[in-house]
Amino acid sequence: MCDPRHPAYLPEGPVPASAPPRAHSAERSYASGPSTAPLLGDTVGENLDRTVALHPDRDALVDVAGARRWSYREFAADVEAVALGLHGLGIRKGDRMGIWAPNCPEWTLVQYATAKLGAILVNINPAYRAHELAYVLGQAGIRTLVAARAHKGSDYAAMIEQVRGECPALTDVVLIGEEDTGGAGSDGGWEALLAEGRAQPHTRIREVLDGIAATLSADDPINIQYTSGTTGFPKGATLSHHNILNNGFFVGELCGYTEADRVCLPVPFYHCFGMVMGNLAATSHGACMVIPSAAFEPKAALRAVQQERCTALYGVPTMFIAELADPDFASFDLSSLRTGIMAGSPCPVEVMKQVIERMGMAEVSICYGMTETSPVSTQTRADDSVERRVSTVGRVGPHLEVKIVDPETGRCLPRGEPGELCTRGYSVMLGYWEQPEATAAAIDAARWMHTGDLAVMDADGYVIVTGRIKDVVIRGGENIYPREIEEFLYTHPDVLDAQVVGVPDERYGEELMAWIRMREGAEPLTAEAVREFCTDRLAHYKVPRYVHVVDGFPMTVTGKVRKVEMREKSIELLGLAPGPGSGPRPQATPSH
Repeated sequence: MCDPRHPAYLPEGPVPASAPPRAHSAERSYASGPSTAPLLGDTVGENLDRTVALHPDRDALVDVAGARRWSYREFAADVEAVALGLHGLGIRKGDRMGIWAPNCPEWTLVQYATAKLGAILVNINPAYRAHELAYVLGQAGIRTLVAARAHKGSDYAAMIEQVRGECPALTDVVLIGEEDTGGAGSDGGWEALLAEGRAQPHTRIREVLDGIAATLSADDPINIQYTSGTTGFPKGATLSHHNILNNGFFVGELCGYTEADRVCLPVPFYHCFGMVMGNLAATSHGACMVIPSAAFEPKAALRAVQQERCTALYGVPTMFIAELADPDFASFDLSSLRTGIMAGSPCPVEVMKQVIERMGMAEVSICYGMTETSPVSTQTRADDSVERRVSTVGRVGPHLEVKIVDPETGRCLPRGEPGELCTRGYSVMLGYWEQPEATAAAIDAARWMHTGDLAVMDADGYVIVTGRIKDVVIRGGENIYPREIEEFLYTHPDVLDAQVVGVPDERYGEELMAWIRMREGAEPLTAEAVREFCTDRLAHYKVPRYVHVVDGFPMTVTGKVRKVEMREKSIELLGLAPGPGSGPRPQATPSH
């Protein structure tokens, strides 16, 4: 087993973090990432404490929309107050605690407070509807839920009440926002929870939190993130302190972060993109987290960069496209920017050039990974050419291994030959929550995570993702498995069968198209009728944009549906040209 941490594979003398990966065979599609920086062995809470001790008076968190800011000293105090408040509700090590809210300071405080308690934070997508919420609450056994009262017209409080009877493990709900009821739990308010923690004497805070810290290990589970499931139900990728803290740290290292950096985060916290590549990359370097708005707004992101003199800006390509197209773009002073991360879908060459030239992000980085690998496995470096940044997903990250294998035999392929991309190292998840069979199907006996993506490794170790073995559709950075949508469409009384494919889309990279067979005598469904059926039952990004009613599907001789042919026919029917959906896919949090 080739382990880059084994003395036999350590390079002689210092090797910079940006050095090319060391290939142990010049002919094989295998590379490991050298680094002069060792892996971090502490918990998220210990790492935060270290940063606070070094930079107590530097900005830690800025909420631009709410005009609130915290120094690292103030941030740590509120993290501990939230932890004490949750401890008062009975949250203990290993308990699952849900967070269902858009980007806000409370989300970040809960992230670090649960780490201090050793509780497992369960990220819930703000776009989820009632039946998706019920599934996650039940599957993870969530005991306490911190939630926004509402967001973008979705009444979270009402949906929680709607499903509460289905979730016996749920004992307490803490709502963020106005109409504080005065209690900390059982639908009480956030301010009451925070006040309860702040009211504790310092000796009590130290007694409780120091006592808990002594029982925690960096290998403990700390986070569950749900990925769309090929069986119709999401799977909970379970991540440890070690997984996400190190991934955030090394992503930040390759971005060159120091305590002088200020990172603008319009990407969602419920994704690894926000909470790991954003929050943990910042706090592990003493940098500042800047929240421009609850959900992405181009002007808000530009305003935050100008106001807070941000040095880094994150986003999927569509976010950068929207920012560049803002009618007031030229009026914003973006001269403080030097770097950032673009991920989630392929980046067009012209967009990359404009991000570098018009936004000043000369060192912008492309990342690839998946939720199950915490998430980043490969990343471009600051000195990579524009061509490398738009045609590849970079090189293997520090302390990680990647290889390209024959999907049938599992044997490592020669450089230049396409196969399945696999990754191994500190970043690989502990497993899917309470799904050992699904875990065994994804992680082999040698601890290689099989991504399901088809890729090629070139002679210099750069990885080009060319497609995917499974049928995941990536819409605006959101990973969607057609099987989940198909099983939902089966519940329509007039649908006999349904197949869903992705088709190219200029704005989102891909959109969903449903091919539907109707029951005998039923009226053909329109796209509008399907949309109405899905509304309030599926997250908006999972609702098919196009509908094609057919008598049958193209099949192989063995009776399997030919989705490749369906996709080609769909493109023809819609008059679309093959677009980003058919090319390489730089991804922040692809999930399989």
